[in-house]
Amino acid sequence: MRKVVSPVKIVLDNNASLTESPPVGCREEWIRVDGLKIRCWRAGAGPQLVLLHGLLGYSFSWRCAIPILAAQFEVFAPDLPGAGFSELSCHLDCRLSAAAERLRGFLDASGIESCALVGSSYGGATAVMFAATAPSRIRHLALVSPANPWSRIGRIRLALLRHRMIASLFPPIARGMRFLNPYFVRRMYGDASRISSETLRGYARPLARPGIFEHAVKIAGAWRADMREFQAALPRIRSIPTLLIWGSEDRVVDLASAALLEQSLPNSQLRVMDGVGHLPYEESPGEFCQVLTQFFYATAPDTLQREVT
Repeated sequence: MRKVVSPVKIVLDNNASLTESPPVGCREEWIRVDGLKIRCWRAGAGPQLVLLHGLLGYSFSWRCAIPILAAQFEVFAPDLPGAGFSELSCHLDCRLSAAAERLRGFLDASGIESCALVGSSYGGATAVMFAATAPSRIRHLALVSPANPWSRIGRIRLALLRHRMIASLFPPIARGMRFLNPYFVRRMYGDASRISSETLRGYARPLARPGIFEHAVKIAGAWRADMREFQAALPRIRSIPTLLIWGSEDRVVDLASAALLEQSLPNSQLRVMDGVGHLPYEESPGEFCQVLTQFFYATAPDTLQREVT
């Protein structure tokens, strides 16, 4: 019988710079990796679980899922460098392979030798790239509508952002038109009535920081080459138990691409959550966490049993 580990009550470090209130029972930590300070939300005890947000998201994206998952896992939700409230640098390498190497640095600095890795959207692509270089460190992989080369949605926008003039104009224009932020958040949801004012405020906060949009534009510039590398990396993660999760109403990453990705990963299974969009862990966190934990225990119950006892 599986032993369930209760969440650990954690007190915030008084010396930390609190940038967004963490969920109850969660603390904010700062970890230095390659000279950059990375912010992370951490909670719970048990097998280690790392959550990677998508492009222009941050640890805030996981605020609804962390308290549920922390009942059984030690959860880490970093702001990936160039996003959220982690330190920014105009010299940051924005290739997907570089993001994977920074993830390796974060895991090393956090003392995480192996973990279950969950990545959403661009974070999903980052998770794939890291897992391909260090498969022995990944017990399970869960990819939530990951960016992939088969998705047709957004191709025109990505092509435009590769234009030098458009790329230079986009960041100041985007900062000046922050009143459009609610529109883009609504596109992420299957049911916009689930969006709270807290959600809109939370996603808007880091976007005012200089460098956030510039970093996103650089990622768009590397997208074509990154997707070729992503596809080439898939054979190296074939042995890792992988769960693909999509929302049936996803308008950001093409649901049709899920079947092609599943075909490339013979040790994977696809779960489509009805009625939700690109962020199922926000729209339906209870169902999302249930799907996730059931997969973890079904694919490696003995490993997790040993770690929680």
